[in-house]
Amino acid sequence: MATGLFWTDYGKRCLSELAGTYALVVAGPSSIILLSMLSLSSTPEANLLVALTFGASVSVIIVILGEHSGAVINPALTLAAAAARLLQGKLVIPYILFQAAGGLLAGLTLRFVFGSLGDATSLGSTKLAGSVGALMGIALEALGTFVLALSALAATAWIGQSRFQGVVVGGTLVILILFIGPLTGAGFNPARSVGPALASGYFSNLYVYLVGPFVGGLLAGLLFRQLRAT
Repeated sequence: MATGLFWTDYGKRCLSELAGTYALVVAGPSSIILLSMLSLSSTPEANLLVALTFGASVSVIIVILGEHSGAVINPALTLAAAAARLLQGKLVIPYILFQAAGGLLAGLTLRFVFGSLGDATSLGSTKLAGSVGALMGIALEALGTFVLALSALAATAWIGQSRFQGVVVGGTLVILILFIGPLTGAGFNPARSVGPALASGYFSNLYVYLVGPFVGGLLAGLLFRQLRAT
């Protein structure tokens, strides 16, 4: 009986992470694709709409799925939560695998829904601006993920109600996208970047969106653990 309950809870957590990541990676890049189709993708207003779409999606996902798995929906934040000792070690690999699966399924969904109409943006893939090199991109992605992870860890540790957690994390993401989005696309989430990239075949500088977020998440987790200890 105990084993059955464990696997039931374990399965719910993993499926929650898959569903949440899938929803985020469908919603956010869809806004990028639609704005491109309307020839509005290079305007400040477009960046604001994309930021609000991502932020609102994260907030809603946290409210709906937070009670099941914490709604981490981001491999880099999973690493941060583990480093901060807010997530059990046995959940780290399963969470990352299911988040990656959710991102890939979302990418395939975007390909199915938009087809060649999404080619202009590579299905909403994260891309570096022409003036931003790979090293700067890694630094910006690490910085953004660091701030996002700290907000998520603080919300998890110190805010009890999921709707307020969603406001904090979603609001932080909106601000970060407004500032960093025009430079790197503001990935901050390997699953969000890898899913559309694999589905569209766009692999340019993809490592930036793996190295930067994981480094930023790890540093945030270690710092937060130290802050809690003191």
